[in-house]
Amino acid sequence: MSLTAAALALLLQAQAAPAPDPKDWWSARVERPSPDREPLAGRRLAEGASLPAVDNGVEPLLYRLWGLQPLQNQILERDEMVVELWRRPSRRVEQTVIRVTVRRDGHAFVQARAGLGCCSPEIGRRVDVDAQLASTEPFRALPSLPSWDSPRRVVVLDGQGSVSSICLDGTSWDVTLVTTRKVRHLRRACDSAEIGQIADILTPLVSAALGRDPRIDVLFPNAADFSAERRAYDAVIAGGGRLEAAKTP
Repeated sequence: MSLTAAALALLLQAQAAPAPDPKDWWSARVERPSPDREPLAGRRLAEGASLPAVDNGVEPLLYRLWGLQPLQNQILERDEMVVELWRRPSRRVEQTVIRVTVRRDGHAFVQARAGLGCCSPEIGRRVDVDAQLASTEPFRALPSLPSWDSPRRVVVLDGQGSVSSICLDGTSWDVTLVTTRKVRHLRRACDSAEIGQIADILTPLVSAALGRDPRIDVLFPNAADFSAERRAYDAVIAGGGRLEAAKTP
């Protein structure tokens, strides 16, 4: 059979086939996501229970643009946690979201997203990482870190009472902890001392995401090393300074 005849036969066959039923679009089986992608999937809220009151400035629909279940919808059981960070450079549009979920069955998962948070309705050039972690140990101590009890937003006061200058060029960090007992959100601007105060939170979260996709790794030139920021924070405290609650909400 010639090439032309074969093409004609395929065309006639397609024309003879019945049009697909639109109902099949909605009734087709939907595969459940893997635990790596949705660690807390399939849970139902117990009678009388309520969802965590998460107020970290991220709307549920924004989470969906990043391919993540809204943090506000996560149903946790006792001894479980979700810890999340958002990394936002002030002069660039590459943003990063890292979420670690620790379940009470001893499994932990990381969901990392990176992409361009501007210029179009969707998240441009989005990179997704979903993986089960080898151990929950690096995260078990996170809920008890004293930094969670610090003010949500802070300014740095040195030993003479001078306030640190406004940071216009750097990276800001938001970290959120959700457990059945505690929900906390902290925002730290690009001042090194501010970031150093939450270095113990940032280090295990960033470490969990790195080494899985080079397009995410390249956004962290210092990897998960926040030792310089930690030293800046220690220097402020040693000099008689402190981090004080910011007057803005």
